[in-house]
Amino acid sequence: MSALTLLTIFVLAVFVGFEVISKVPSILHTPLMSGSNAIHGIILVGAMLVLGESHGVTQETLGFIAVVFATLNVVGGFVVTDRMLEMFKGKKPRRAKEAS
Repeated sequence: MSALTLLTIFVLAVFVGFEVISKVPSILHTPLMSGSNAIHGIILVGAMLVLGESHGVTQETLGFIAVVFATLNVVGGFVVTDRMLEMFKGKKPRRAKEAS
């Protein structure tokens, strides 16, 4: 495939991804994030397996970078999911101060 074909596919994928994600109602964002966290966990395991089989400095460096990026992606996804779940929790009623 030529570079122009690959670039065209990438640009179309970006537009389609943006349109699909922007149409998701806010109530479904949390399950969507949970699903993507599971996928990113699988990517992290794959990156660690590839790093374990690497030979040479270049492969080890690229494998390490892949593991770091995958880890950041998983952790970031869980942080975002936790923040979204906090939005759905009700506010706790304040206790009245007890008079002495």
